[in-house]
Amino acid sequence: MVTEGEPTDLVKVFHLLILSTSWGVQIWVTFVSGLVLGAGVPRHIFGLVQSKLFPFYFYGLLGSSFLNLAVYAGYHPRELLDNHETVQMGLFFGALILAGLNAQWFGPAVTELMHQMHEVEREHGLGGEVGFRSNKEGYTKLREQDPKYKGLRSSFFRYHGLSSLCNLLGLLCTGVNLCYAALNLRTI
Repeated sequence: MVTEGEPTDLVKVFHLLILSTSWGVQIWVTFVSGLVLGAGVPRHIFGLVQSKLFPFYFYGLLGSSFLNLAVYAGYHPRELLDNHETVQMGLFFGALILAGLNAQWFGPAVTELMHQMHEVEREHGLGGEVGFRSNKEGYTKLREQDPKYKGLRSSFFRYHGLSSLCNLLGLLCTGVNLCYAALNLRTI
């Protein structure tokens, strides 16, 4: 939908609101919520809460990334893009792809592996500890004794790492776009 002329003030406010809200949620979920929750609840509760919240988070980012890209693309026809606008369009598209990867593949894979790990941990009396580093020797012992658990843990951390990388790159895309928006407030 190529639109002629400048976006209205309402469109500018909508675009900036969606962009800044996305960035704020990404900052909170990435750097704050895990530390706050992880320090105060048992390990399995922490995982369960994250497994319920992350689909909303990932699909929320997917939706906001789509809206940001759609609004931006609607007012910036491809044929007329300068270098900065091309970078910004690419960043909006990158944020969309990264959120989609997390929503569709990495997030569900991490959750499924986490549930399988919790099952094995419960069988060995683990998972009720509060904090990230508590009963480290119990988990080390389980990893050494149970090859199934060791494999699950390895897969979990691989997918969790890919999910975290997508999340951080998406945060970077959104942050840079927010900077571009702030530097070009007259044009969105």
